[in-house]
Amino acid sequence: MAKLKRSFFVRPDVVLISKQLLGKYLFTRINNTLTGGIIVETEAYAGPEDRASHAYGNRRTKRTETMFHEGGIAYVYFCYGMHYLFNIVTNVEGIPHAILIRALQPACGITTMLKRRHKEKLDHTIAGGPGSLTKAMGINTCHNGMSVTGPVIWLEHRGIEINSKQIIAGPRIGVAYAGKDAKLPWRFRINPDIAG
Repeated sequence: MAKLKRSFFVRPDVVLISKQLLGKYLFTRINNTLTGGIIVETEAYAGPEDRASHAYGNRRTKRTETMFHEGGIAYVYFCYGMHYLFNIVTNVEGIPHAILIRALQPACGITTMLKRRHKEKLDHTIAGGPGSLTKAMGINTCHNGMSVTGPVIWLEHRGIEINSKQIIAGPRIGVAYAGKDAKLPWRFRINPDIAG
């Protein structure tokens, strides 16, 4: 069991980091309540050259400014007026790379997750999409810019090793506007049939 350090995120290859996050544990401690689970799906965004990225062309706005900070912080935004989406900023300051955490498998604090999701029993939908994940984990825009190596949000390596044969790669979701970049196979999922 080892907490991921900022150096894990301050690396240049956002696609590699996105794959390496599979199998890592994501935790939140909010109002002294611990929730956590195993990351099973991610998406990489490599702005400024990635048309699917909010920071394409080095676009700096009030919302995207967080992406230009040094890696190892949360980029949380409100999407479609409905959902908070949780991303982890990577790379060095000035290069706006980020990874959307799309889904996790709950591992602790499940009772709290059920309450937050207004559900009575655990199923794959509890944190099975990026909007569901943030609700289950208690993440919202007040966590934007917060360290993901701190006491509120952090990640741990707990011995799960995911190899390339266990990863399903495909195009990202909801980025049809990005032209050819929409077809990049930068969404990564653990293959449930062989994940063990």
